[in-house]
Amino acid sequence: MSFATNNYNQISITDRLNHLTQREQKFLKKSWAVTFADEIFSKIDEKPFEVLFCTDNGRPNTPVNINVGSLLLKELLVLTDEEMLESLLFDTRFQYALHLTSYDEIPYSDRTPSRFRERLYNYEMETGIDLLKNEIERLGGEFAKLLGTNPNLKRMDSVMVSSSCKSMSRLELIFTCTANLVKAMHALGETINLPSNLTKYLDVDTKNSVCYRMGKDEIKTSLETTIKDAMDAFLMCDETYFELKEYKILKRMIGEQTNQGILKENKEISPQSLQNPSDEDATYREKAGKKYKGYVGNFVEECGEKGNIITHYDFQPNSHSDQEFCKEVIEELGEQEEKTTLIADGAYASDANFTASSNNNIELVTTNLTGKAPEVIVADFLIDDEKNEVISCPNGNEPTDCKYDEKTDTYRCHFDKPTCVNCQHKDKCPVVMQKRTALVRISPKTIDRAKYVKKLSTTEYVELSKKRNGVEGIPSVLRRKYGVDYIPVRGLLRSKLWFSLKIGAINVARVIAAA
Repeated sequence: MSFATNNYNQISITDRLNHLTQREQKFLKKSWAVTFADEIFSKIDEKPFEVLFCTDNGRPNTPVNINVGSLLLKELLVLTDEEMLESLLFDTRFQYALHLTSYDEIPYSDRTPSRFRERLYNYEMETGIDLLKNEIERLGGEFAKLLGTNPNLKRMDSVMVSSSCKSMSRLELIFTCTANLVKAMHALGETINLPSNLTKYLDVDTKNSVCYRMGKDEIKTSLETTIKDAMDAFLMCDETYFELKEYKILKRMIGEQTNQGILKENKEISPQSLQNPSDEDATYREKAGKKYKGYVGNFVEECGEKGNIITHYDFQPNSHSDQEFCKEVIEELGEQEEKTTLIADGAYASDANFTASSNNNIELVTTNLTGKAPEVIVADFLIDDEKNEVISCPNGNEPTDCKYDEKTDTYRCHFDKPTCVNCQHKDKCPVVMQKRTALVRISPKTIDRAKYVKKLSTTEYVELSKKRNGVEGIPSVLRRKYGVDYIPVRGLLRSKLWFSLKIGAINVARVIAAA
C-alpha cells in the first residue's frame, strides 16, 4: 500500500451537500461537524505518517487524516469500530467532518481503524517512535493557540489506569505460567517425555482444584508444589524452546518469584514483577489506599479563559512515580524564555525537581510536600553558604559555636540555654535542651523546605493552588466518559495508543465547546 496525501478540498458535482435541503444544511452548519472539519481535521498533518506505508505505486492508503480524524471521533462519541463505519456511511455530519461528502465510495472499511492502529504499533515496536502521540501533542499545541491559552501557566496531574487483564493471586500466576509452557510443549509434540506431575496441567479442570478449591492452610503447600512443577518444566526445555513466548514468561516469573527455585517472601517481590502472563507490561502499585495493576497516565494542561488544552502527556507502567513524571516534563519543556508556572500536587515535589525547574526558568508549585513538613519558623534561620555556618536563629540570636558536616550536609550549633528556654519560638524550633547548652541540628534542605511551606501560605500561592483543582476533573472524565479502565487491548504500547486517542478526544471536545 503506497502513501498518498488527501486532496480533501476538491468538490465534485455529485457532492452529497448539494442534495441537502436548506433546512438540512442549516442544522448541519449548527452541528459539531463544522468545527471538527474546520479546526481539527484541517490541522492533522499527514506527512509524518508516510513512513507507515511503502513507496511503490501500489494501491493508495486510506488518507491518514481520515484515519486519525475518525479515531478521534470514535473516542469523542464513544463508538465501536463498527458503529464508526456505519456513521461514516450513512451520517452526513460524519462525512462533512472528515471531508468525505465528495467521495462516490467512502474509503473506509470495518478493518480500516484496526489496520491503522496495527501499523502505528508495529512502527513504534521497531523504532521507539510514537507517531500518534507526537501528532496528538502537536494538535494540542495548535488547539492551545486557537483557544488563546496561557503558555506560561500549566498544571499537571496523573491517573491510574487498570489493565484489562485478570487480577491473579500468586498461586494462580505461577500455575498459569507453568500450564502455558506445558501446553506449548505438548503442541510441539513433547508428550511422551512429560512426567505425570506436568501432564495434569493439560487438563482444564486442574486449575480449579489447585487454585480455588482449597482451604487457607493448603495454599502454602500448593504454592511449593506448583513452583516445583514450574522448575521441572523450565529445566526440561532445551534451545528448541528458548524462543517460545511461554518459556520466556516462565523464566521471568521464576526469577521474580523465587531465589534459585525457593519461593521468596511476599515483601521481597518487586511491584514491577509479572502480574499476569497475558499483560507482561502491567505493574503493581498502591496509591491512596487502593491497589492497582496496570499503568499510569500523566498530563500537562495549559490554562485559558476560553478553555484548557492538554499539551503534553505520557503513559507508563504504574510503578512510574509522579516525581519521575515531573522530572521528565521539566526536561521536555526545557529552558523557558518567559517565567513559566507549573502547578501540581505534593506527590510531584522533590528537591531535585525544584532545582531542575528553577534552572529552566520554571516555577514548580506543589500544593503540599511529601513527608513531614518542617515548621515555618525554620525558614528564618540565616546561613552563610560561603563560610558554612549558621549566622542566627529565627529570634536573631547567634550560636556560641557551629560545626558543618559535609557528608550529611548538616549544621550542628549550640545556643545559650537560658535564652532558648525563654524564647517565644522554642515550641516550634528544632532545638534540643541539653545539660548546659541548647543544641540545634539543621540542614539547608530543611530550611529550603520550610521556606517553601511559608511561601505556600501566601495569597498568591493559595490562588495558584485553587487553579490546580481544575485539572483533577480529567481523571474523572477519562474514567466516566472514555472508559480508560476498560481499554480493550493489553500491553504498554497498545494501551498507550488508546490512551492517546482519549487525550485527543478531550481536547477535541474542548475546541468544539469553545466554538
